[in-house]
Amino acid sequence: MGSAVPQVRVWVDGRRVVGDEPSFSALDHGITVGDGVFETGKLVDGHLFAATRHRERMERSLAGLGLPPLDRDRLQEGIDAVLSLGPLPFGRLRYTVTAGPGPLGSAREPGRATYLVTATEVPRPPRVATVAVVPWARNDVGALAGLKTTSYADNVVALAAAARVGASEALLPNTGGWLCEGTGSNVFVVLDGVVMTPSLRSGPLAGVTRELTIEWLRDEGLEVVEDHLPMTILDDADEVWITSSVRDVCAVTRLEVTGPASTPAGVTLPAPPVAARVLGESPGPVARLAQDVFTRRSAEDLDP
Repeated sequence: MGSAVPQVRVWVDGRRVVGDEPSFSALDHGITVGDGVFETGKLVDGHLFAATRHRERMERSLAGLGLPPLDRDRLQEGIDAVLSLGPLPFGRLRYTVTAGPGPLGSAREPGRATYLVTATEVPRPPRVATVAVVPWARNDVGALAGLKTTSYADNVVALAAAARVGASEALLPNTGGWLCEGTGSNVFVVLDGVVMTPSLRSGPLAGVTRELTIEWLRDEGLEVVEDHLPMTILDDADEVWITSSVRDVCAVTRLEVTGPASTPAGVTLPAPPVAARVLGESPGPVARLAQDVFTRRSAEDLDP
C-alpha cells in the first residue's frame, strides 16, 4: 500500500494491512505470472450489491483456471474485516484469490491460495461517458476467455490508449472482428428500437450488470438480442451504452477511435472498422429507461 491511496482498506489472509507494511509474498503466482481471479462490486450503504452473483462468477473463474474451489468462509472473513472499519455509503469492494506461492515460471505448486480483500469509497457513477475503439482484439478462443482473471495487462494498454483521446473506456473486437466488450465493461447498442449486446459466444465476460440489465429490460417488455455483432454496428447504432458493476448503465455520448502510442517500423495497422461519432450530449431514450429501471430494481433488492 502506498501513501497515494491511504483510503483503501486492505485485508490479506487473515490480517489487516496498514500503510506500506508487506502483505504479499514476492513468489506469489498472482504476482509472478498473474495466476489468479478477482471480483469487483459496488458497495451501497456498506453492503455488496449482487453478492451472490459475484461469488458464483468467481467460482466459475476459479474452476476455469483449475484452482481450488472458493473458501467462502475465508472470503467472508475478509469482507467483514474491511467493512467493519466504518461506514461506506458508496464504494468499491474487490476480492482476489491467487494460486499462492509458486515457482517463477508458469508451473504451479499445490499449496494454500492467497486471499485478498480491499474496499474504498468512490464517487457515484456518471450517467454518460466517452469511449474509444482500440485496434487490439480480445482473445475469444483462449484459455482465459470469459474468466475474470488478474491477467489484465491487455486492458491496461487499451485503457491507456483510450485515455490519450479523452475517453474513460476502450471497446475491443474479438479475434473474428466482432464487437466484444470494454476493458472493464460490457457494451450494448440500440438499433431501430431493439437492444443488442454481444453474445457470450463472442468472448466477453459475463458481466453481472450485463446479466441484470438484460433480465430487467426483458421484464419491461423490451426486446434484447444477444448475438454476434459487427464492429460497424457502432457506426449505425442509435444508442451505445456500457455496463459494469461500478458504472451501472452508462450511456456513450462520444465514440473515438485510437491506436497504439507507437508502431514498430514496417508495421501497418489496418483501417479502423468504425468512425468517430458524437451520439449526443445526454443519454438516449432507451438508455434513460435502462438507467431508471436499473436504479429502481437494484434499490428494491441488493442481492438480486
